[in-house]
Amino acid sequence: MADPLHFDVVTIFPELFEPFVKTSIVGRAAAKGLASIGVHDLRVHTTDKHRTVDDYPYGGGAGMVMRVAPFKKCLDALKSEGEKPLVVLFSPRGETFGQQTAQELSRAKRVVLLCGHYKGVDERVAELSDREISVGDYVLSGGEIPAMAVMDACIRLIPGVVGDFASVEGDSHYRHLLSPPEYTRPEEYEGMRVPPVLLGGDHKRIDRWRFDKCVELTKKRRPDLYARYVASLADAGGGNSPVVQGVDTGAPDPGSGRSGSDPY
Repeated sequence: MADPLHFDVVTIFPELFEPFVKTSIVGRAAAKGLASIGVHDLRVHTTDKHRTVDDYPYGGGAGMVMRVAPFKKCLDALKSEGEKPLVVLFSPRGETFGQQTAQELSRAKRVVLLCGHYKGVDERVAELSDREISVGDYVLSGGEIPAMAVMDACIRLIPGVVGDFASVEGDSHYRHLLSPPEYTRPEEYEGMRVPPVLLGGDHKRIDRWRFDKCVELTKKRRPDLYARYVASLADAGGGNSPVVQGVDTGAPDPGSGRSGSDPY
């Protein structure tokens, strides 16, 4: 079996991660030995009695800036143990986190996630990092929630973590497409009915319906993502058939959003 993916999280709020590492898919991955998470209190690497991790910014201005020294000492300690890690700093200036980034990180052996707080971190912390990542164009109080989001997105991609990997392949963004609508019992609820195609048992027609919905929803709601999907078809020379729920559905006509199947 391949070595498990290991995350080291550096934070001033380690208690936030206690339920996360034990719960749901992340907890099951750890129980199966497919992933592991170490949480490290940045304050351990301070030298004053108050365990201070921040200070006023040079040049003045509002807010406090996290010091470089505790991060450097923590990284030195982590790098002295085992596999050389990929160091990621969460920052609003970083590359926007997406499915492709999750796939890249999930193939790493060891990733260190640095969680800033307050106004931000000393620029020299960024210089100690291999990558800077942002989870979106909005403001959070710190890097802890982004760290959880990144770990969850990466860990679920590891084969064996999710029981049916076809369900992962059918997730939104996995192949530059949003996921199709899903339904469960009852068949009808207060006049709202399940589409008949899903009830007929013809799995080829069902897969084609799902794929058409993927394309339709992506084109309507995320034109930027749809453009990447069309570009991926061009890069593949138009010869690669898309897959939804792990089933080959046949290449669509990107201009029409249709797969060429019969009416539903």
